[in-house]
Amino acid sequence: MSAPMPGSRLGRSFVAIAIVEAVTWTGLLVGMLLEHVLHVTELGVTVFGPLHGGAFLVYGALALACALRFRWSIGLTLVVLIAAVPPLTTIPMERWLRKRSRLDLSPAPAI
Repeated sequence: MSAPMPGSRLGRSFVAIAIVEAVTWTGLLVGMLLEHVLHVTELGVTVFGPLHGGAFLVYGALALACALRFRWSIGLTLVVLIAAVPPLTTIPMERWLRKRSRLDLSPAPAI
């Protein structure tokens, strides 16, 4: 059973950028494989490098905005920010946040 989408615009924006960040990370990884391992083309890195860089920055900014708006602890905020570093970790992170109603103003247990 999937967690419900957040009711707040900020929460929904965070979910969307978490997915975009993971997709661009995947594209960049495939691009690096094609360029550096298979020596086929540089196109994947050329396209997905800047896209992922932008998505990464927006994810970080939205994570900080959510931390302030939804009153996350410093520990939770750091975990959410660190989730952008390993590939594809932003998707399980946003699902975890949704499941625990941490992307809305509704009361949630402190972490």
